[in-house]
Amino acid sequence: MIALLAMPIIIQVYFNAGLDYLLNRQCGSAHSVAGPSALIGTSNFFELAVAAAISLFGFGSGAALATVVGILVEVPVLLSVVAIVMRSKRWYEYV
Repeated sequence: MIALLAMPIIIQVYFNAGLDYLLNRQCGSAHSVAGPSALIGTSNFFELAVAAAISLFGFGSGAALATVVGILVEVPVLLSVVAIVMRSKRWYEYV
């Protein structure tokens, strides 16, 4: 069950971050702008979703579980995106 919730989130985070990072490169943005832009564009605001799901459906609901799984998956995946962005700085700046 948890894996079924986590996989689409992982795919979505990597897809959105990669697309945003590459589009920033094509537009000529500096690496110092493109990196944060990729992270901000990928964020899902799961914190707000948790509060809304719990207040609307209760602690034991599937919606609450899905939002908590979202947070637990999103944080390590975004940290891996940060690592990728930091390692690709030299590649990014040689356009």
